[in-house]
Amino acid sequence: MATLASPQPPPCPPPQAREDKSTYSPPLPGENKEWAKPRVAIATATSRTFALVGCLLIVALIALPLIASRSLVQDLVFIFYMFTLAQFWNLLAGYVGLVSVGQQTFVGLGGYLLFALTVMVGLDPLVAILLAGIIAAVLAIPTAFVVFRLQGAYFAVGTWVMAEVYRLVFAQVKELGGGTGMSLPPVVTNSIIGIDWIRWALELRTPAARDVLTYWIALAIAAGSALAIYMVLRSRRGLALAAIRDSTAAAQSVGIDIFRTKLWIYVFAAAGTGMTGALIYLQKARISPDAAFSVLDWTAYVIFIVVIGGIGTLEGPIIGVMVFYLMQTYLAGFGSWYLILLGALAIATMLFAPKGIWGHFSQRFDIVPFPVQRRISMSVGTIASPGHNVI
Repeated sequence: MATLASPQPPPCPPPQAREDKSTYSPPLPGENKEWAKPRVAIATATSRTFALVGCLLIVALIALPLIASRSLVQDLVFIFYMFTLAQFWNLLAGYVGLVSVGQQTFVGLGGYLLFALTVMVGLDPLVAILLAGIIAAVLAIPTAFVVFRLQGAYFAVGTWVMAEVYRLVFAQVKELGGGTGMSLPPVVTNSIIGIDWIRWALELRTPAARDVLTYWIALAIAAGSALAIYMVLRSRRGLALAAIRDSTAAAQSVGIDIFRTKLWIYVFAAAGTGMTGALIYLQKARISPDAAFSVLDWTAYVIFIVVIGGIGTLEGPIIGVMVFYLMQTYLAGFGSWYLILLGALAIATMLFAPKGIWGHFSQRFDIVPFPVQRRISMSVGTIASPGHNVI
């Protein structure tokens, strides 16, 4: 009678076949072994190069008034403050999803606070600019408690309504000119800290010296705001902002306090926008409710700059403000056709390059001068066997 053979286990694979490269094996005596460790990185070789170029550009811009004409200095002041307003609006809409149509609220607040602190309190305009940003941030807290109850398009309309409320309030303050507005007295504009030194060092008359000082203040606010926003986006708070923008429910599920995070960034943007508004009306030296709280000048144009350049990118407002400046310089004389061309360009950009000029360029050529996204890189190290030292 035949007997069935018992099944034999399959042969064991050789050691080389069973080796799992993902597991760690200690080095043998007398052997040094390399290993790779993953780490989170943000900066790239390209970003480091652009950071160096940016520092050199800032130095060149600081020295520019020594050789530039007065008209060029005034144009650059306009570019700097429009760029700053665009960066803060982009922070709200592009990184948090708060599409505000009422950022003129804080431009007008900053301007009126500058007039109140200099004319009525007697502070130096430089101190008044800083205090205007702080007070605007404080006033943004109760404003946020009102508009944050709204979502989507209702939030946008709510911010616009709050701007109109502030406009009507300041139109009733007779000490600040009421509905017709007022001008800064020459004793205020000609006595800013540092203006006498600039007048003596550069041998300029007082109006030209005031323009140079305003230029340096505008450059400091623009560069400082861009750097502050960049550092916020690179921090853990920046990760929370990106999570909220992508999905509020998902961000809340991982423990992010949605309301507190939005409130913090809204107050931060209000402080920067308020300081910029104070600077704007220090240069203009005249303010009125309709001009200070103008939705066209301080929100519609800012939205155009961000949309054209690329929403949700730090580089986009740089491109957008240059396009806007060139169009305003060379096309403003065409009257209503100027606004039609602005609208046509914005529509064409949204249709054919939804990510804006810079967003389209960056996506095609993979160039990101100011990266904020995390990426995994492998750092290589060496493990020495017992009894060996690795230098």
